[in-house]
Amino acid sequence: MLNIDIKKAEHCFSDLIKKTADDGEITITEQGHPIVKLISVRKRRTKKRQFGSAKGLIKIADDFDATPENFKDYI
Repeated sequence: MLNIDIKKAEHCFSDLIKKTADDGEITITEQGHPIVKLISVRKRRTKKRQFGSAKGLIKIADDFDATPENFKDYI
């Protein structure tokens, strides 16, 4: 994330837009206080999900769907 003063931002706004599109976020400040945040609306390319990549990471107990003994009165 880049912080830039509003005076500098006035002179190089088109460059800031290009940089925001690449980096994702720029904060424009006035006297050191943030006043505006430029955020890219382009979706970043992410790795394609692969089928079965989480295999073995999740364990389900054998009695997962069994009713607990202390709840039998409510059924």
